[in-house]
Amino acid sequence: MLKKYLRNFLISSCSIIPCLSVGILLNYPVQALPGESTEEVTTWIQGHPTLRPRSGEKLFVSKSDTAAQRFTFQASVLPPGKVTFTKDRSTIRTERLSMYDGVNGVTIERLQESLRVIYGLDIYQDYNRAQVVYSYPNQSAINQARLAKTPIREALKGELRLGDRYAYWIEIAKPREGKALTGQITVFLKSDLDKLEAELRTR
Repeated sequence: MLKKYLRNFLISSCSIIPCLSVGILLNYPVQALPGESTEEVTTWIQGHPTLRPRSGEKLFVSKSDTAAQRFTFQASVLPPGKVTFTKDRSTIRTERLSMYDGVNGVTIERLQESLRVIYGLDIYQDYNRAQVVYSYPNQSAINQARLAKTPIREALKGELRLGDRYAYWIEIAKPREGKALTGQITVFLKSDLDKLEAELRTR
């Protein structure tokens, strides 16, 4: 059932994520993640059978067959959330994949399967077993957003998870009516979790 679901996911995403066989995706070894050097991550991205960067793309990969569908992958030396100064410019701290799909929409499940496609089973299982430390919005935040007439704040739905290896942030923008068109999932160092959680709780 899982392989069938993944195959269907890939078919629906062919325009923004290159289609590969299920076997290749499930067995592709992860070679570079947050905590690794920028050189190691750049090399990993260049050789990744799904990311397939174009000439000139290094730590940022963008794919867009149509204006209605886009996929991006970005590795950064900065922690997730608000930009903060860091002395270490040679170590990757955050890797984020983002989707915009005005045709099929973006769901939490689709982002989770994208994580599996990019990183393989080990990271997917670490995410799956990870503890949810914060989820949003709660009803109070929804009520405040409605009173303030800020539909974008109300639409943002996501959670932070703490795994054994990494921390994870997943988010979609789902309006009260209709489907979510954008979403992102981020893999980052566990040491940056408190910073991001504090920012999300007060934004």
